[in-house]
Parts: sequence; C-alpha cells; structure tokens
Amino acid sequence: MKTIELDDDLYFYIASQTRHIGESASDILRRLLEQPSHIAVPVVEPVAAPQPRVVADAVGLQALLDSGELQREEKSINRFMLVLSSLYRDNPESFTQATEIKGRKRVYFSRDPEALRASGSTTKPKQVPDTPFWVITNTNTSRKQNMVAQLMASMGYDEALTAQVCGTV
Repeated sequence: MKTIELDDDLYFYIASQTRHIGESASDILRRLLEQPSHIAVPVVEPVAAPQPRVVADAVGLQALLDSGELQREEKSINRFMLVLSSLYRDNPESFTQATEIKGRKRVYFSRDPEALRASGSTTKPKQVPDTPFWVITNTNTSRKQNMVAQLMASMGYDEALTAQVCGTV
C-alpha cells in the first residue's frame, strides 16, 4: 500500500463520496473510476497541474472570514449560505459556474428551484441570499464543504483560502 498526499479539496471530495462507514479511500476511488477491485489500475505518468487562475477580488470573502461572523454562526447551513452569498458578491460572473457542480444524481445549484426539486426527493432548495441562485440544503456538512471547495476551485481561488473557508462551513 502506498501513501499519497492530497489537496484538501480532493480529500473533501473523496470523503463526500463515502457510501458506508468503513469504506476505504481505495474502494471509493475504484468505484468512482469504475474499476473492479481485482483489476490493477494502470500506472499513469504524472502531469503538471494547471496553475490556478487569479481571482479578481476576494475582498468580501476575506472580510467575512476576518469578521468572525462565520465562527459565531451555530448552524452549518447558515455558514454555508453566508459563504455562497459572499462568493457571489466577490465575482458574480464566475459564480455562474456553480450550475456545473453536480452529484451522481442530484443537481446542487440552479437558477430554478424546480430543477433542484426534480433531481431528488428531499433536496430542500433555498435561495442563496442576494443572488438569483438556489442550492440544495439537505446534505451533510462534508458535502457542503465539498460543494464550496468545487465552486471555489472553479472560480480560481487558491487552495489555502479554499481550505480555510471549507474549515469554517
């Protein structure tokens, strides 16, 4: 067995894909890659990771982190919504990429709450405050962190800030 280092956003993603307690990371990855456990995964040459895009303005998000408002909020759903709202205010154009973030069966973000309801029986869509977007809210904290990590990565935020934000959700 080999040990590898993962970025926080990848770790959150893999952890959010757990189907049952005790499922190993190898089992999760094999399932996601549709590899049977008896077939060896081929060795792939490493590829240089693309450099993250520079975010034009993270002032609102940083102000939210610095204010302590997230730490004072008791419920993860409220922290989640505060983060999403701040991400939208910092860069509304890039936030539209949220609609590309989906689960295996569920749509996570949409401008139409009915699209979210149609993707699952208990999605509990809520509108992200001060935005035209809706998000499903019937997910565990790990899934919410994963959604934020995927969104921030697609918007070009650096890994350190993404990890800091996800840790507060």
